[in-house]
Amino acid sequence: MKVLKFGGTSVGSWVALRHVLDIVTIDVESGSMPVVVCSALSGITNKLVEVANLAKQHNIKYRDLVKDIECSHMNIIDALIDIKYQGVIAGKIKLLINQLEDVLQGVYLLNELSLKTEALVLSFGEQMSCQIITKYFKQNQINARYIDARQLIITDNNYVNALVNFEKTNNNLKSFANSLSSERYIPVITGFISSTETNDTTILGRGGSDYTASIIGAGINADVIEIWTDVDGIMTTDPKQVKHAYSIPDMSYQEAMELSHFGAKIIYSPTIYPAFKHLIPIVVKNTFNKDHPGTVISQKSQVNPAIVKGVSSIDKVAVLNIQGASLVGVPGILGRVANSLAKENINIILITQASSEYSICVVVAETNAQLAQNALNTEFDLEIESHQADKIVALLGFSIISIIGEGMRHHSGLAGRFLSSLGKHGVNLTAVAQGSSELNISAVISYEMLNKALNIVHDAFFAKHAVELNVFMLGVGLIGNTLIQQIHNNALYLKQEKELQINIVGLANSRKMLINIDGLDAFNYVDKLQSASDFSLKQFIKTMQQMNLANTVFVDCTGSKDVVTHYADILSSSIAIVTPNKIANSSSYESYKYLHSLAIKYNTKFLYETNVGAGLPIINTLQNLKLSGDKIISIEGVLSGTLSYIFNNFTGNKTFSSIVRDAKQKGYTEPDPRDDLNGTDVARKILILAREAGANLEMNSIEYKNILPIECQEANTIDEFFCTLEKNDYIFEEKKQQALNENKVLRFIACYADNCATIELKMVDSSHPFYNLSGSDNIVSFTTERYKERPLVVRGPGAGAEVTASGVFAEIINVSSYLKG
Repeated sequence: MKVLKFGGTSVGSWVALRHVLDIVTIDVESGSMPVVVCSALSGITNKLVEVANLAKQHNIKYRDLVKDIECSHMNIIDALIDIKYQGVIAGKIKLLINQLEDVLQGVYLLNELSLKTEALVLSFGEQMSCQIITKYFKQNQINARYIDARQLIITDNNYVNALVNFEKTNNNLKSFANSLSSERYIPVITGFISSTETNDTTILGRGGSDYTASIIGAGINADVIEIWTDVDGIMTTDPKQVKHAYSIPDMSYQEAMELSHFGAKIIYSPTIYPAFKHLIPIVVKNTFNKDHPGTVISQKSQVNPAIVKGVSSIDKVAVLNIQGASLVGVPGILGRVANSLAKENINIILITQASSEYSICVVVAETNAQLAQNALNTEFDLEIESHQADKIVALLGFSIISIIGEGMRHHSGLAGRFLSSLGKHGVNLTAVAQGSSELNISAVISYEMLNKALNIVHDAFFAKHAVELNVFMLGVGLIGNTLIQQIHNNALYLKQEKELQINIVGLANSRKMLINIDGLDAFNYVDKLQSASDFSLKQFIKTMQQMNLANTVFVDCTGSKDVVTHYADILSSSIAIVTPNKIANSSSYESYKYLHSLAIKYNTKFLYETNVGAGLPIINTLQNLKLSGDKIISIEGVLSGTLSYIFNNFTGNKTFSSIVRDAKQKGYTEPDPRDDLNGTDVARKILILAREAGANLEMNSIEYKNILPIECQEANTIDEFFCTLEKNDYIFEEKKQQALNENKVLRFIACYADNCATIELKMVDSSHPFYNLSGSDNIVSFTTERYKERPLVVRGPGAGAEVTASGVFAEIINVSSYLKG
C-alpha cells in the first residue's frame, strides 16, 4: 500500500490537479489503492494567517480576503467539476466559508486570537481542498472518500505545533487500515491538521502535511510514502539560489533529517521519524515530471556514493555570545544556557563553545532573538551585575550553511575544503560547528553572503559544470573590445578543455553601462550598450558589490584615475581586480602597499601584468625570482613599444621627425606623440618594477631628462610640435652619428639598481642584449644572484591591443585557477 502526499503547488491550480489525477489513476489501474494526503491550495494557508491577523487587529479588510479565498476555490470548481455536480461541492465550500466567517467574526469582536482559534482558522484550507479533490476523483471514476485527519491523529493541546500521541493515533490508524482493506476505497485525507482528545483542532506545524503522510504511512504499515512536490526530488542545494543544483538519487534517513533540520525546505523535518522507526521508504517526486525517479530516502544509501550529499542553509538566524571570566572551568554553564532557552520553547539550532571555556555561541531563529536575549540575561543576571560576564546581545543578520553526508565521517579534509572554499571568496565565518554524528559541518555567515556561499560550496563539492567567472568590465575601447572577442573566440575551448566559463556580466564605457546577470552576448553588446543606462561609476561598482556573485572579477581597461580610487573598496569586497591601468601601482608608495595588503587581507587577487609589458610575463617573472629566493641586482628594460619602434627604425637617412610621424600614422603613438616621448609612461613602468623588486620609491625620485628640446615640449599644437621637431632633427642626427661611429645603436632604456631608478637614451654595442631589438618589441633584462653572468631576458611585442588584451585574458584565467585551487 502507498501513501501519496500532494503539496500546495501540486494542488495549486486546475492544471496541477489534472497531474494529480493522472498519478493517482495510474496507481488505481495497476491494482493499488493508495492513501492520498493533500495540502491546502497553494497560498491559501498564508492567506488564512493574514485573515486571522487582520480580524485580530479589528481590520474590516479581513472580509475582502475571505472573499478572495472563496473565489479561489470556486474557480477551481468551475475549471474541474462538471456543471451538474458543481452545486453540491460549491455548497460544501460555502458552508465551510460560513463557518470560517463565524470564527473570524468572534476574533474581530474580541480583538483576540488565541492559539486554539488560530489552529481552527488554519484548518479550513485543507478541509476545502480535500473536499474538492474528493469530488474531482469521484467524477473520474475513482472511488474516493473525504477523510478528516482530526478523526485519526490525536495530539496534545499545543495547538499550532502539536505533539502527536502515537499510542492513540496508531490505534485509530489500525481501525482505519481495516476499513481500507474491507471497503476498497481511496481516502483523501486532510494534511496538516489533527485534534486533541477533546476534539479541539490542532495543527502539526507548517509543512505538517508531509508529517501527516508519514504518521499515516507508519500507522497502516505502508510499503512506501511518496511526497509529491514541484521539483525532481531532494536537490543538492536550493535550486532557486544555485542554478546548477540537481536531484540526489538516494539518501539515508539520517542524511534527510540533517538536511531538513538545516533548512532544506523540500521535506518537513518531523516527517522522517515515523517512517524511519518503521523502515518505510520515503520517495520525493515531482508532480509535473512524474517519470523522474526523484529521491529515495531509506535506511541506507545504495546508489549514490557521494561523500557530501547536499548543501543546506537556514536563512535568518541570530547569534548570541555568552562570555566572561566566570564561565571558565565552571560546570553546568551549558546546561543553564540550554535550560533557560528551553523554558521559553526556543529551539537551539547550533551551539559552540571555545576550548578556553571563555565563551559559548548560541544560534537561534531570528524570530526568537529578543526572547532568547532576555532569557539569557535573566539567567546570568548575577554574573553580569558583578562584571564576571558580559551582557548578552542578540546579533541579527546571519545565516547557517551546512554540508551533509553519511560518507563524511570516513573522510578527512572535508572541513578544510568547505572552509577554504568560503575563505577564498571572502566569506567571513562567525562560528563553525560539526555535529557529533559527523554527518554535517556548519558555518554561521552573514545573511548577505548566503547566495554567494551556496554557489561557492556547491561548486566545491558538486560541480558537474565549468567553473564560472563573472566579469565586470570598464572600458570598451580598443583593448576592451579585443578582450571581449578573445573571450568569445576561446569560449568553447575553455569550457571543454579547462572547465571554465567566462560570463561578461557588466560592461561600461564613459557614457553607458549594461548589466545582465546571465551574461552579455559578444555579438550585440555594442548596440545594447548604446541604448543602455547612463554610466555612473559609483552605481556600476555598487551594483557589482550588491549582486555579490561568486567568482567575480573586475577588469579595468581604462586609464582613469577616478576608477583607481575605487580599487580599495572593490578589493575589500573580496572581488579580484585585473587591469592594464598603471595608475594604481605607480601612484604613492603608501597607496601601492595599501592595495596589495587589501588583496591579502580579503583573500583575493590584484593582477596587473599588463602594466609593464602588455602580454609579456615580466612582472610574473620578477615575482617568481623573488619567491624562489633569488636576489635582484638590477633591472634594465626597453619598456615602451612606441619608443622601441622609433629608435629601432631610426637608421640610414631617415630623420627622427619622419620616424615619429610614421609611428603616429601607424597608431603606435598616443594622439600627441609627446605623451610617449616625454617618458612618463616608461617612468611608471620602471617604478612598478622597482617596487616589485622591493624598493620604496616614488615617481619623483626617478632620474630622467626629457629627450625633447624645450621648444618641442612647449609647442601649442601637434602640427607646431612636428614643425619644431623637424627644426631640431639635427640634435637626434648627431646622437645617431655618434652611435654609428662607435658601432652602437640608440635605445631608450629604463634601469633600476642600488635602490635607484633612471631613464635615459643610451648607446649600446653588440654585446648588449638590447642591440638587436627590432620592430616595436619590449625587452627586459634581469641581473640577479643566479643570473649574474648571463642576465635573464624577456623579449616580445610590448604594445598593441591584441597582446595587451591577451595579457588581461591570461590573468582572468589566472584568477579562475586560484579560485579552483
